[in-house]
Amino acid sequence: MKDLSGREALLRATVVVVAAGGLRALTYRAVAAEAGVSHGLVRHHFGTRDQLVAEAMEYAIDESLKGSNMVGDALTAETFAAGIESLADRESGSQAFQYELLLESRRRPELRPLAERHYLAYREAISRQLARLGVRDAGLTELIWFTLDGIVFKQLVLPESVAPALARLRSLVAQAQSAG
Repeated sequence: MKDLSGREALLRATVVVVAAGGLRALTYRAVAAEAGVSHGLVRHHFGTRDQLVAEAMEYAIDESLKGSNMVGDALTAETFAAGIESLADRESGSQAFQYELLLESRRRPELRPLAERHYLAYREAISRQLARLGVRDAGLTELIWFTLDGIVFKQLVLPESVAPALARLRSLVAQAQSAG
């Protein structure tokens, strides 16, 4: 926990534990071991496992979006496309954590709000960035989100070049901006 706040280190450790072993591997002891602290500290900071999971999901979404430039103000069609590409290439652990929770939400209805938050956060980020480019097209927002979601999931399972799909997305964004 050297360079991180205690809470942030625990959230990052939660992401690592779930990305590696799924939600069934998530225990206070596993998070504590990953963060290098006592398991009592995890309970002290979060109280319940559900609270830990919810805050870790928020953390993973925020970190993913911040690291992708999808929340910045300075924007061109090229930097928007770079943001899409960087989301597709982001740290696989954070993405794996999010997909683990999404899949688990099918079996555990109490996790559904986290799944909804996940989808809403990414859609809103894409929509905001398109609006900054002068593009207000709900269909394009959905297309970009669905494409990105599929690319990220596929890259977790079978990583390979996704350059053709990303080039086509870049082209669509540039066309929409020109038409706007």
